[in-house]
Amino acid sequence: MAQYDVLIESGRYFDGTGAPSSIVNIAIKDGRIARVTADTIDHSQAEEVIDAREQWVTPGFLDTHTHYDAELLVSPSLSESVRHGVTTVLVGSCSLSMVCSEAEDASDIFTRVETVPRDKVLPILREKKTWHSPREWIEHLATLPLGPNVISLLGHSDLRASVMGLSRATDRLVRPSEAEMQAMEAQLSEALQCGFLGLSTMCLKWDKVDGERAWSRSLPSTYARWREVSRLNKLVRRYNRVHQGAPDAARPLQITQYMRECIGWLRRPLKTTLISQMDLKGSAYLNLLTKLTSRVTNALRGSFRWQVLPTPFTVYADGIDVVFFEEFGAGEMALDLKDAVERNKLLQDEQYRRDFRRFYGEKLSPRVWQRDFGDAQIIGCPDESLVGRNFAEVAAERRIHVVDLFLDLVVEYGTRLRWYTTVANHRKQVLRKMVRDRHALITFSDAGAHIRNMAFYNLPLRLLKMVKESIDEGNPIMSIEQAVWRLTGDQADWFGVDAGKIREGDRADLVVIDPDGLDQDLERVHWAEMENFGLERLVNRNPGAVRHVLINGRVAVRDEELQPELGTEPGFGSFLPAR
Repeated sequence: MAQYDVLIESGRYFDGTGAPSSIVNIAIKDGRIARVTADTIDHSQAEEVIDAREQWVTPGFLDTHTHYDAELLVSPSLSESVRHGVTTVLVGSCSLSMVCSEAEDASDIFTRVETVPRDKVLPILREKKTWHSPREWIEHLATLPLGPNVISLLGHSDLRASVMGLSRATDRLVRPSEAEMQAMEAQLSEALQCGFLGLSTMCLKWDKVDGERAWSRSLPSTYARWREVSRLNKLVRRYNRVHQGAPDAARPLQITQYMRECIGWLRRPLKTTLISQMDLKGSAYLNLLTKLTSRVTNALRGSFRWQVLPTPFTVYADGIDVVFFEEFGAGEMALDLKDAVERNKLLQDEQYRRDFRRFYGEKLSPRVWQRDFGDAQIIGCPDESLVGRNFAEVAAERRIHVVDLFLDLVVEYGTRLRWYTTVANHRKQVLRKMVRDRHALITFSDAGAHIRNMAFYNLPLRLLKMVKESIDEGNPIMSIEQAVWRLTGDQADWFGVDAGKIREGDRADLVVIDPDGLDQDLERVHWAEMENFGLERLVNRNPGAVRHVLINGRVAVRDEELQPELGTEPGFGSFLPAR
């Protein structure tokens, strides 16, 4: 009988701590790293041998900002992340989890915000959701053949809706009673005791509720006064866990509330991560503000991390259906209308168009979208003469205002008008400085959400490519060892999770990467079927990059092919509790 289950031979080994890499052989037994050695291990001692010569062997990547909450219930392989080397995913982001609230409430706070169709998510929850508490949710996860490991935050919108009901939780005049506050504290306390990583909240008011009962109200978390959040944070602080937040983009100075909580003053500092530090085209100065926030908070003994996406933030849109139109009044009015006839009537109204042009022309207010249709390229339209052109070019040709052109095209073609724009992280040198910041979390893929709008499933590969290119250019922003650490051990240690390292005795979650495979366009998107959803979504495909993926010592990807056992048999991923 073989001594080891798998032998990974002669790869360049990165242990996830940032230590120097070296050429070694790695033996795996019973889901653990049994041996790491430069000595030869006879092939007869292993059931399977993987040749890793001229390849990198790294810990499995952590994706610490996903929205897989619904998808993992019916497609637990989460293969779009696993195929890119992700072996641990975090759910429960942005105040959204599916743990405490009723099925319809959980669906309605999730689907419009994350642009996953309600008619797909709600039936899943109505069929599957038998749990109503954090402990019961974890017990349900144990029945699923998970692909990657799962870690979780408890979403404040989920928590609030479960205790107050969706209608009261989204009423600006209603405050939770003392009994309701105690009920929220009890659920959060149970979650922290069970190993949830902390609490996620939301202050961004353009994230809206779906369904009929509270349509177009902001998420429940946005209605909470800060003293409610601070009271819940007392529990998070007591367990030394994490608060994930999203400041109101229209009120940049609101981040001072997070700073105060993070520093703690006479209390223990509160680990805090905020969404998101970006080099926005429309508000470049905000990058300076976020950088200052991080430096000041950490200098005052806080444990503060902005989330940084290590790639240009490119967004695709169908007509007017894209979330950043929610940030100004005219866009919000259009998106509030479900009926296409009513929406088109509004878009043709001259007073509405004047308002839209006014909002479009504002350049000084804080904003995510740069409000420049000249920086938006048409990639799909029944009028094929428009494809490949930007809206400003077409408007100039037709001698009309670009806003009028856009609204005319939306009225005529609706969602058949497809276009894209890069909103942020467009300047390579600025982005390189952002990822170098020791206090940044390299994350924010939003995997599982915005299925027609963006795809960052290969986020870890994009950082590795950026670092490799900088080294090849002779101006390294960090070493490959440091880059691997930022994607693995650094995040695992900060969140307090047993993951991200592959030393002897560690769980065998690891990836074999061909570094030559990084020399391709990693930003390119493709369409692929969304498993068990009956939908297509934008994904990434990078042939030749990730050769093998092992989760808990089992081969999930072999020679770039997903294995049929992934997502159908237990023994791969599991729920990982906070340390």
